[in-house]
Amino acid sequence: MKRGTALLVLEDGLILRGQAYGAIGSCFGEAVFSTGMSGYQETLTDPSYRRQVVVMTAPHIGNTGVNEQDAESDRIWVAGFVVRDPSRVSSNWRATADLEQQLIDQQVVGICEIDTRALTRHLRERGAMRVGIFSGSDAQREDHELVAAVLATDSMDGANLTAEVTTKAPYVVSAKGTPRFTVAAIDLGIKSMTPVRMAERGIEVHVLPATTTAEQIAVMNPDGVFFSNGPGDPATADDAVTLMKSVLAARRPVFGICFGNQILGRALGLGTYKLRYGHRGINQPVMDLRSGKVEITAHNHGFAVDAPRSGIFQTPFGRAEVSHVCLNDDVVEGLRCLDVPAFSVQYHPEAAAGPHDAAYLFDEFVGLMEGQANASA
Repeated sequence: MKRGTALLVLEDGLILRGQAYGAIGSCFGEAVFSTGMSGYQETLTDPSYRRQVVVMTAPHIGNTGVNEQDAESDRIWVAGFVVRDPSRVSSNWRATADLEQQLIDQQVVGICEIDTRALTRHLRERGAMRVGIFSGSDAQREDHELVAAVLATDSMDGANLTAEVTTKAPYVVSAKGTPRFTVAAIDLGIKSMTPVRMAERGIEVHVLPATTTAEQIAVMNPDGVFFSNGPGDPATADDAVTLMKSVLAARRPVFGICFGNQILGRALGLGTYKLRYGHRGINQPVMDLRSGKVEITAHNHGFAVDAPRSGIFQTPFGRAEVSHVCLNDDVVEGLRCLDVPAFSVQYHPEAAAGPHDAAYLFDEFVGLMEGQANASA
């Protein structure tokens, strides 16, 4: 395939020249890297990647094409896509379409034939930053004009993106087999596999918009409330924090993942902060402090909860503790309340496209609801 020139421009002035990949034009976002060797379709369709330009560190991307089963939503959410060596063919029995053609169809601008490992090292040393990709006529502009265009875009700090990704209307994912529990899942950017994992455990999942109120939850009277993953700065998510506080006060069992972990942290009176370059990919080592077990987990987060790494601390809802930490940098990866039925993790236990070390967390959510039901009997 004959490709035109494309430029990747970082806000610090670094410009990398490569070739156009996907749609032609320009895009802007936060430059982040994903360390997964596979799972690019799940990454592209994860709403948590809203307004991010994803750099894939694995050199060969697109070889398995895309299919109709692995998408985590009904569209691609990344702002742009960066790969080193795009596959010329799709070679997998499940493939129903070509990756690049899907990028073109959904107007996702990308770049290829650049050193993605060198770019990743640059982001690790200097941190995630604003970026633009330019191809076609946009790539003919002067370098200083392109840098200025990137600098004129918004930072991820202070970004409130929940309204852009949440469902517009409630929907239900039915339990598989005999229904055991009903869960209200607050959609802050939920992945489609998450309610499936709950449904496999006999849970009827009502996926609700982020605008859902405490009064609506009370009327629904679910057995538990789930707060999903999602994009943006948790410091802007005041409505979700207010809802979380009301759910905790009502002593409804709570499970939060990723953005939901940050929301629980804020509801407990903890702060959040932006990581230098975040955790992304399907190979992040996390230790469960209760058992000492190390799990390989799937991540996508650029913010974290600021909590004491050891010991029990007091919150407006009683005692709590950090349950999991990242072994790469000691970032808090999980919270557990000791006086109300609530816990959360900073990663993605639904683990599409793997690994599956953290699937037990859905069973713990079931156990939490069982315990609350027995206590109320």
